Amino acid sequence: MSNFNVEQVKAEPSDKLLTPDNTVFMFIDQQPQMYFGLQSHDANAVMNAIQGLAKTAKIWDIPSILTTLTTDDFTGEIPQQQKRVFEDHTPIDRTGLNAFEDQRVVDAVKKTGRKKIVMSGLWTEICVLLPAITAADQGYDVYVVTDACGGASKEAHDMAIIRMTEAGVTPVTWIQVLCELQRDWAREETYDDVMNIVKEHGGAYGVGVQYYYNPPKNIVNNV
Repeated sequence: MSNFNVEQVKAEPSDKLLTPDNTVFMFIDQQPQMYFGLQSHDANAVMNAIQGLAKTAKIWDIPSILTTLTTDDFTGEIPQQQKRVFEDHTPIDRTGLNAFEDQRVVDAVKKTGRKKIVMSGLWTEICVLLPAITAADQGYDVYVVTDACGGASKEAHDMAIIRMTEAGVTPVTWIQVLCELQRDWAREETYDDVMNIVKEHGGAYGVGVQYYYNPPKNIVNNV
């Protein structure tokens, strides 16, 4: 605060904010076997958040890296709902629990040239925590989408978020990421796509948007 100078205050965004140009997404091990053991959240809510986040990445064509763990031996392929969003992506399949110890994953992140990593995955306490802390320790700005993650118990998820936060990782939610990337409703080129995602995956917020576009006929006629 001692360096604060009111004369330097400008109407400009902080470089700490996510933008379509500084961000890379990682979708980590969101596979059937991991869903089966998910106990910290409602599994349908997590899957919905993951789909919303995936479609968010597609709007701005943000580089997205998908990883899986022992797909053929135990954990299974990612759900069709997610595959349909990333039809041209082949997940990087690993045996190690820490995706950031796999050179292919690290090379894919480095190739984007971006410093901010938005991570989501299952389970929070293992397959998200390990790469999040590892990437943050190497200088990346890591953001974990807490509602697009889930753990084997609520305690496991919560303690993982606390540990990651203490290591410098920033917790966010998927709608927060969506709105942070849009930033201005006057950006018409992405406005309709954003609203479509909100209507489909935004819960009560989405219902409100649907109501706005399709208000009761009698209300419209009486205005």
